[in-house]
Amino acid sequence: MPGAIKKFNQHAATYDAARRRLIPSFDEFYGATVEAVALAGTSPKRILDLGAGTGILSAMVLDAYPESKVTLLDGASLMLDQARRMIDSDRADFIEADMYGPLPDGPWDAVVSALAIHHMTDEGKRHVFGEVFRVLRPAGIFANSEHVLGPTPFIDAEYRRWHEAEARKAGIDDREWAAAEDRMTADYLRPLPDQLEWLTEIGFEDVDCLFRNRGVAVMFARRPS
Repeated sequence: MPGAIKKFNQHAATYDAARRRLIPSFDEFYGATVEAVALAGTSPKRILDLGAGTGILSAMVLDAYPESKVTLLDGASLMLDQARRMIDSDRADFIEADMYGPLPDGPWDAVVSALAIHHMTDEGKRHVFGEVFRVLRPAGIFANSEHVLGPTPFIDAEYRRWHEAEARKAGIDDREWAAAEDRMTADYLRPLPDQLEWLTEIGFEDVDCLFRNRGVAVMFARRPS
């Protein structure tokens, strides 16, 4: 994770500009996570965004749930600086912290994340899933929008080919794609079924994938009531 933090601090100033062009099915991908927050029950108010970066997902959540307040957690200080410029501080708190440590105590109505946990080792992923379970309130939900590894090297190579083709079609230029590839060197991807199994083993229920398009997927899990 320290390597990922360094890379994202390096790219903080230009990170948002290419997001929509770089992420396939951008609206559906982020939208599935935002919609999942409603599954925590009426008027979710306390939401934790893990690896919040520049605040793209947090801003969408705050817009969709006017009574909510979001805590943005990220290890990259320069990314959080960008988020502070975009998000109303009256509705947000900002924590600079590494996800390998303990998460801030809740109880949280929802924990969300987008394109962050895949930078952690398998052990780190399992750790953060367990921490999410600990800090959620009963019936609280976890929604995680992620890059996932293909089930075989052949399929994973196809995912990567398709990802670049979609980004190029959306207007990504050589410089932006090179920056994205540099960030991808900090990836530790894992197949989707493995991660859904880990969530189930930890004790979550209603574990599922709410949206998937090749190598991008939105995982969902709910802490039992």
